Amino acid sequence: MTEAPLRGYLVAVQVRRRPARPEPTPTFEKLEASELYCSQCRAPRPVRERLLLYLPDGELWEYVCTACGASLGSRRVAGATPGLS
Repeated sequence: MTEAPLRGYLVAVQVRRRPARPEPTPTFEKLEASELYCSQCRAPRPVRERLLLYLPDGELWEYVCTACGASLGSRRVAGATPGLS
């Protein structure tokens, strides 16, 4: 407790501490796009994933527009690549 003066009187003030917040749990493990904006079609379009590269630390996937075939982005999947040593 701390004491704070108030017009000549001493008043006891109790300080409460908030409990620490627990660490947030992840809501998902991986995220895959099903639709992305295509600059050639000028509209959001469904996408197809295509394996672009096998890397020592995972895989690189490319998102391709299903309407025109343009490359719209990529994502890296970390982890062991099966079948390669």
